[in-house]
Amino acid sequence: MLTIEIITFIGSILFGIVLYWRESKSNRVYKFFNALFYSKDLQMKIGSKKGFLYQQSFLMRLVYLGALYLLVIVIIQFLIPFDMGLVQIIAPSLFGTLVGTYLANFVFKSSEVIDEKGDSLVDVVKDTVEKGKDFIKDLEARDDKIDEEPIKETKEEPEAPKKSARQRLKDKGHL
Repeated sequence: MLTIEIITFIGSILFGIVLYWRESKSNRVYKFFNALFYSKDLQMKIGSKKGFLYQQSFLMRLVYLGALYLLVIVIIQFLIPFDMGLVQIIAPSLFGTLVGTYLANFVFKSSEVIDEKGDSLVDVVKDTVEKGKDFIKDLEARDDKIDEEPIKETKEEPEAPKKSARQRLKDKGHL
């Protein structure tokens, strides 16, 4: 039975990715329900891309997906009257779909960042590589200088103890 739950989880991740991607392209269904449930003053703006999953908070995604899965279970129970253990499958399905929507969101956001900074990212990488090469050359040059310089053995003579500030003031006649 665990195998079915794992397959359901993986399939629901893919389902969540497809739902999120599809809703990012067009949110006509959300706009329809928004126009149906809200008055003209409370409806979403025309240019808004918000959908059931796209640009929604975690709690609203959970509510919408929970309602979707409950509707599907009611339909399946109506069509197939015997118990199939759907309650055990709903939890991994719901969780997998949520994970899939956040995974798709991560991919979309990272691709937007790469598209915006595509040329500058290449420049940053090139600059970093050049700085690394310069740093390595500097290290090699320092190592060569260290090898060439002979080590001098000198014995430093101890210096005479310096006079204290009090002694210096006495010598000048201030004390």
